[in-house]
Amino acid sequence: MKQFLLALVMVLVAHSAQARLVTKTVEYRQGETVLEGYLAYDDAAKEKRPGVLVIHEWKGLGPYEKSRAEQLAGLGYVAFAADIYGKGVRPATPELAATEAGKYRGTDRGLMRARAAAGLDKLASFAEVDPGRLAVIGYCFGGTTALELARSGANLRGAVSFHGNLDTPIPADALKIRGKVLVLHGADDPYVPPVQVASFQQEMRLAKVDWQMIYYGGAVHSFSNINAGNDPTKGAAYNEKADKRSWEAMKQFFVEIFGR
Repeated sequence: MKQFLLALVMVLVAHSAQARLVTKTVEYRQGETVLEGYLAYDDAAKEKRPGVLVIHEWKGLGPYEKSRAEQLAGLGYVAFAADIYGKGVRPATPELAATEAGKYRGTDRGLMRARAAAGLDKLASFAEVDPGRLAVIGYCFGGTTALELARSGANLRGAVSFHGNLDTPIPADALKIRGKVLVLHGADDPYVPPVQVASFQQEMRLAKVDWQMIYYGGAVHSFSNINAGNDPTKGAAYNEKADKRSWEAMKQFFVEIFGR
């Protein structure tokens, strides 16, 4: 009996040693622009897995988005945190971030979509990924970008926006959405006014998109980011309940669209 238990322990230890989180910085391009993303997956699984594109907040790809990619890898997905701004473009202050994000959100949604599409293409190219099972998630600026990528007609099973803006210059493009949409929204978010929410919902209805929108009471902008502080009167703040509930909602959404 002791020998059997020892053998069992050795097998479990060996299996644990074989399974490891793989992370890599990956350089890729959109046109002539060099981009730098972050790949994360668990190498224990040998079959092709669903891929999830992660799109960053307004300060560019950083530790927060990388940690989310690693969490997704722990769930059994291949996660690729995309770079919308370009290699080395990481605004250090809110003012610089607002200027950089404004180039895409307020001025050039076409470029926003193209940068997101480049990230999706890179994700689909990895050997570990099943290119027929792809999704995108995004935070704040990234939530807006995730929805724009869906509106572009990208090959997505689903798109998830965490506290993102919901507006678009071409609402009719919702007719191009091929997958399902999940919006996770702070009920008291001052940066996404009620008229924008109503316009988005009407856009989804008219296009007959399979969509869901979940409100989190007491939550404002950036509710999923612990680095956003804890003062909701500033308009952006972390909310632990909303963070945990929204992550669970995303997980259930992925079970629905991926079957796992």
